[in-house]
Amino acid sequence: MGIFNFQNIKKSSIYITPNFPAIQTRRYKFSLPQVLYVILGYSFFVTLIVITLLALTPAKELIFILENEELLEQADRIRELEKKVIFLTSSIEEMASTNHKLKYALMLGGIKMVDSTLTPNDTIQKKESAPLPAGGNILHAFRRLFPQDQEKKEETQIYFIRPITGLVVNGYNPEKGHMGIDYSIKEGTPVFAAAGGLVIFADFTSDDGYMYIIQHDANLLSIYKHCSTLLKRERDYIVQGELIALSGNTGYNTTGPHLHFEIWKNGKAIDPLKFIIN
Repeated sequence: MGIFNFQNIKKSSIYITPNFPAIQTRRYKFSLPQVLYVILGYSFFVTLIVITLLALTPAKELIFILENEELLEQADRIRELEKKVIFLTSSIEEMASTNHKLKYALMLGGIKMVDSTLTPNDTIQKKESAPLPAGGNILHAFRRLFPQDQEKKEETQIYFIRPITGLVVNGYNPEKGHMGIDYSIKEGTPVFAAAGGLVIFADFTSDDGYMYIIQHDANLLSIYKHCSTLLKRERDYIVQGELIALSGNTGYNTTGPHLHFEIWKNGKAIDPLKFIIN
């Protein structure tokens, strides 16, 4: 085996024979150091040109255009994600606030006197009731003479009217978790107060959509679910038969346009049909 000799490689030459269409062919001889110097010089020259172009011309924008587009797309995606996070955070906070108000409204349903929860600075928008029929003043005087009998009969004097014009397609069935009745109607049908009272909840919930909870006398509550529009606000006092909403199909717990109506007494659901007069 021959021994590797750097001096012999250094003295070696490279022959280049161009293939020109001529009678005589000339061969060129280059030493290895010359070839290396030419390659290094050419590389340095090309590098210098590239650096000059990048520094003095907008060529760098053309070279990195793909990377810039990717970075811009990523920045846009990050901004969109930030907006979604802010929106979701706001929605969660709003839902938490609504759930808190709903729990508070249900708690108020077990309190006999809702007005006792109001502070002196709070006001209730009361509306005038319908005029008393003939003999109304005599009946009022009779009630004042017999207040105890009046308290005993208070519950029996509470009655409800139909909150909407429509057919009952789903009745009261607590065994299956259906705590009220469903009226089949089209969207936008007027919804009326089944009895006079104080609105203690009027807002949107994810399950039941836009809904009302109204506090009545004798620890009675009426609940209206899946409305499309609410026309009254919390702490509004309404009279029986007053227009309060438009029916709809809002919330997850709905299978079509209808009004779900409930009546609760002392924290327990009861059959609304037993309280609604024809």
